[in-house]
Amino acid sequence: MYATRTVPLTGHGIEQKRQELKLAFNHTWDLYESLFSVINNDQAYFVKAEPLRHPLIFYFGHTATFYINKLKLGKFIEQRVNPHFESMFAIGVDEMSWDDLDETHYQWPSVADVKKYRDDVKSLVNTVIDELPLSLPISEGDPAWIILMGIEHERIHLETSSVIIRQLPLADVTPSPFWPACTDTNAAPDNRLLSVAGGHISLGKTDEENTYGWDNEYGSQTYQVSDFKASKYLVSNQEFLAFVKADGYRHPRYWNDEGKAWLAFTQATMPRFWRKKDGQWLQRNLTEEIPLPLNWPVEVNQLEAKAFCNWKAEQSQCPIRLLTEAEWYLLRQNIDADSPHWDEAPGNIELGYYASSCPVDRFEHEGFCDIIGNVWQWTETSIDGFQGFQVHPLYDDFSTPTFDGKHNLIKGGSWISTGNESIKASRYAFRRHFYQHAGFRYVESHQAPETMASLNIYETDELISQYLEFHYGPEYFAVPNFCIHGVQACLREIQLTRHHRALDIGCSVGRASFELAKTFDHVDGIDFSARFIQQAYSLTEQGEKRYTIRTEGDLVEFKCVTLAELGYQDIANKINFVQGDACNLKPQFGQYDLIYASNLIDRLSNPKQFLSAIHQRLNPGGYLVIASPYTWLEEYTDKANWLGGIKVNGENFTTLDGLTETLIPHFELVAVKEIPFVIRETKRKFQHSLSEMTIWRHRST
Repeated sequence: MYATRTVPLTGHGIEQKRQELKLAFNHTWDLYESLFSVINNDQAYFVKAEPLRHPLIFYFGHTATFYINKLKLGKFIEQRVNPHFESMFAIGVDEMSWDDLDETHYQWPSVADVKKYRDDVKSLVNTVIDELPLSLPISEGDPAWIILMGIEHERIHLETSSVIIRQLPLADVTPSPFWPACTDTNAAPDNRLLSVAGGHISLGKTDEENTYGWDNEYGSQTYQVSDFKASKYLVSNQEFLAFVKADGYRHPRYWNDEGKAWLAFTQATMPRFWRKKDGQWLQRNLTEEIPLPLNWPVEVNQLEAKAFCNWKAEQSQCPIRLLTEAEWYLLRQNIDADSPHWDEAPGNIELGYYASSCPVDRFEHEGFCDIIGNVWQWTETSIDGFQGFQVHPLYDDFSTPTFDGKHNLIKGGSWISTGNESIKASRYAFRRHFYQHAGFRYVESHQAPETMASLNIYETDELISQYLEFHYGPEYFAVPNFCIHGVQACLREIQLTRHHRALDIGCSVGRASFELAKTFDHVDGIDFSARFIQQAYSLTEQGEKRYTIRTEGDLVEFKCVTLAELGYQDIANKINFVQGDACNLKPQFGQYDLIYASNLIDRLSNPKQFLSAIHQRLNPGGYLVIASPYTWLEEYTDKANWLGGIKVNGENFTTLDGLTETLIPHFELVAVKEIPFVIRETKRKFQHSLSEMTIWRHRST
């Protein structure tokens, strides 16, 4: 049990919990080495059985290195065990594409040297567990959390390494009584669709829950799922064989663009673990090849699963697709228990029954089989963090590299899923061309997956990220937030008689628009950059915005802002964000009581054209607010169109002079103020600037 189930964070006593940690660490460690013991010669450790991954020698050393690197990073140990190994074995491979081959040639150490290293690390970690301060419940800041992190990390690699071993030549592996495969094979039952009631579902783990979790499990996200039908069984080898025999791999219409490109590169004609020899279909398992077990679940990547669904939809003339994460959770409600608290695993999971898949009709709950276990279930859902997502400071890149729309969630676990992988809240995702012990079930639904909840990808464009941080990030060097300070400063100087409509022209990513919406009934936020507007719009629609900001070199910090945290959740509906040209605004943008133009005029191609016509869009008595550092550059504005910063008749002519000359026919100057601002570029590099704010009142006549 200690090797396969996660350790609860609470308990009846400190020393009892310490012993549970030791048992879980040592049993998981030994189980991992037991898996590698099926390899019968040292040379096989250095074969790249999976071309897109390191050879197995890397993964044999990697899980030990992980403990040392995290304990050292957290300052829980002072000395390394082997600095060379702890560099070489530190980082695995997450290939960008199926053709992104790692051609680096490594000077790998011998298997004996790595085994000796593992023994040394095992001894050290046991000592750490014996001596670490421990309190209950264990929380993520405790050294015991790092031990749990290492245990769960090794359990992940237990599963992914078994997939690689499955691709070694048969001559390199030997069947083991400790890894017994299922022997029950037969024809598969006919699959059919069963009705599932939809509903409102909330996902996400809280800090109060009793099991270790990876960062992507925490937070909250709500979904509205329509009624749907789901297949009773996972798709069996027999059911998928019909797709293969129908030349499904050769008909492009079943494959999306990504799938077509993958097919063109791999020339695949069947699932990865199938073989066809002398007219007979075979399947490769962990250590043996057997006649294709028709009643076991098929194992494919997400692209193949999608193609099958498209073929099935064509055959049935029904909207067939993969299930979503939210739909899987509705099925999961049919099982009350959860690991580690169940007495007996209610599915082929946690190595509780076999070291292989088994028939798809073996474990049934409320009409559905294999809701959990047997093989993972590919979904339509690209992984993303829930609202409130935060990285763990000692493992800040566990999830965030996958928040790119290219990694899809797998749900339910497989026969070798242990620990955190087998709990209800777990969330693991892989690239869509990636092979795992993963299959799928299909659903019939008229609801598009993207309508259930929005995909919130981290914004990584450096310029956009800088502006998001400028608008929504913390104050630096005690300089107030420029957007908040600017709006508040101008409102203190004016006497509004109407609060109906305001225009934030050159709104960038939108913070000033939100501030104006505190005062005005309606705010139009307009910017020439569609990319900037997209950030503001997605914040209003999704309630949060995520972005990365550079710290140094290639290192980044992950940020998340929400409407609720900013206090804007009740006013966001007052703002209309649109893309537009300040010099060519559409007629409907008018009758404003205030126009706010911040850091805009020195980026316009013809600022005088904008200023000469802007009075037409203001109500009499309305106000025009202009803020700018006056950084005139010819890449934005021809020098002939600069408002100031030039010599006129041999005398200095400032931008304030130019503003006054242009605006005085229709405006009176109310106030001139200096507004400082700071833009962060990296953790240690900032721009500090002053923006001159001028406030103008539209003359009544």
